[in-house]
Amino acid sequence: MGKDYYRVLGIEKGATDEEIKKAYRKQALRFHPDKNKSAGAEDKFKEIAEAYDVLSDAKKKDIYDRCGEDGLKGHAGGGCNGPSYTFHGDPHAMFAEFFGGRSPFDQFFASAGGTDEMDIDDPFAAFGMGGFPRSFKSRGGGVHGGRVKKKDPPVVHELKVSLEEVFSGCTKKMKISRKRLNPDGCTVRTEDKILTVDIKRGWKEGTKITFPKEGDETPTNIPADIVFVVKDKVHPVFRRDGSDIIYPARISLREALCGCSISAPTLDGRTVTVTSRDVIKPGMKKRIVGEGLPLSKCPEKRGDMVLDFSVKFPDKLGPSARESLVQILPP
Repeated sequence: MGKDYYRVLGIEKGATDEEIKKAYRKQALRFHPDKNKSAGAEDKFKEIAEAYDVLSDAKKKDIYDRCGEDGLKGHAGGGCNGPSYTFHGDPHAMFAEFFGGRSPFDQFFASAGGTDEMDIDDPFAAFGMGGFPRSFKSRGGGVHGGRVKKKDPPVVHELKVSLEEVFSGCTKKMKISRKRLNPDGCTVRTEDKILTVDIKRGWKEGTKITFPKEGDETPTNIPADIVFVVKDKVHPVFRRDGSDIIYPARISLREALCGCSISAPTLDGRTVTVTSRDVIKPGMKKRIVGEGLPLSKCPEKRGDMVLDFSVKFPDKLGPSARESLVQILPP
């Protein structure tokens, strides 16, 4: 003889769907390993889940009622052979889905003040007939399974942009994959969504763009906000200082002493020429007004380009050059 699923749930053959649900609810609460620490509770809990999986499904229940477990699992003849059934479900996931929460025991026994005084044989003292605590509210009310839904912390991503994109402004499209709650309020699906960010001219590094509640959604949470934080890409020529851009201008010792002409590129593809007749000391800077990035709060105005001079000294001097310099340079 095979398993008697009706006996496992403690009901008679011919029980109604509501009686089957009530029986599963009662037995699952009794033997859940988080509550029942006796030996064999885990196996019993799984057996209860299998019994409910069969008896709550009209097709499986029909085959089982006619042919028993052997017929259900494809081991009997007489017109009982169908697709072979094997319980591959997760009894804990079934329990969570039935009661509406992944880790529900905190709320299930909260009405007993955190003690074991609640009568496990009468779980409906705390639960309505729908299987949820009587304090259950709709998803829109921010409560699920008797527990107030908490909003997940923001999910933060870096959004890397080039200085050229900050200079001109651009549009970025990011594809995200997230979980969404199905209309039944219990199961979830995975879906993709494109989030569009319009990068404004002059946006500073660290600017945050928030998409409210675009994170994963489950029966027990309020979706997190998705936050993108602007991060500058490393530029091959410039580095950024607020709305200014720094251009490293390397000159020779002769140019530093005798004057030089620097051709500096700009972010919009032009070249600006800067001529100096002054002595340039290492670390000196020269500012070219209005050739930097747009100001974030006033994009029609721009910061500056700053030439950051570094002087390349010769590795060595010949005797005649050394003597000449001694005669020419001041002490």
